[in-house]
Amino acid sequence: MTQSELDILVAQIGEEILARVGTVLNAGAPPAAAAKKPEGLNLPDQVCPGCVQRCAQTCARNTKEIIAAGASRVSASEKLTRIDPTIAALIDHTILKPEATRADVLKVCKEARQYSFASVCINPYWVPLVRSELAGSPVKVCTVVGFPLGATSTEAKVAETATALRDGAQEIDMVINVGALRSGDTDAVRHDIQSVVRVTHQAGAIVKVILETALLDDAQKTLASKLCKQAGADFVKTSTGFSTAGATAHDIALMRAAVGPEMGVKASGGIRTLQDVQAMTAAGATRIGASASVKIVEATAA
Repeated sequence: MTQSELDILVAQIGEEILARVGTVLNAGAPPAAAAKKPEGLNLPDQVCPGCVQRCAQTCARNTKEIIAAGASRVSASEKLTRIDPTIAALIDHTILKPEATRADVLKVCKEARQYSFASVCINPYWVPLVRSELAGSPVKVCTVVGFPLGATSTEAKVAETATALRDGAQEIDMVINVGALRSGDTDAVRHDIQSVVRVTHQAGAIVKVILETALLDDAQKTLASKLCKQAGADFVKTSTGFSTAGATAHDIALMRAAVGPEMGVKASGGIRTLQDVQAMTAAGATRIGASASVKIVEATAA
């Protein structure tokens, strides 16, 4: 078959598909025909149910408009349908930069719903907005406490946690008191974590404890992980992303060995590629914190 013949065949197939879809979308179609409308096809001025921005594949109206405007071919990619959902489900889609705007946060929420990330992680100010944007989706609302230094008082962390929970947070990522840990004041560190865990668990939410591993030696990382377990935390987490370095596979393996299989381990800080994620999960991570989440999950479709 020549290229010209192939072009003609493609055009004929396209016309036949549009003709059949048009019958379904016709306002005068009988109820039985209307009831057979394939899920995802637009009615005028409505958004497709479960829209994933693949108009050429799922939306007859938009496709017709594209052709009417002069297109002779329409490209349709299956990329979004082929991403690995198990990778997306590991990721806390994160935007913690202080200059983030409302538009930035809304964009992250939209991406989280589209790709089904585990959560959206934002600063406490944005919790009410994110709760509203994620309503009706399985994506959790995650926020940070004592962030990014961990050097506030336990009372301040508890108050911050209580406010975030009241506003709709479902996951709390708290920063330990790094200075107290390095000073050998393990009782203070344990109490700090326990206090946040108590109020969080009372609300049915979970706690991830950020160690800021770049500031600790291996013995301190192991000790901190064990203190988190003793305090009843749900996860240990490597980094805030605001210190001198982020997650490493070495640190993940060390933390996993310290807490055993019962707790979650979250790798966060500097994770930008699918290969980074794979290295962290191979070392024992069960959750990933990343701002490059979309790039990571789209790489699974390559």
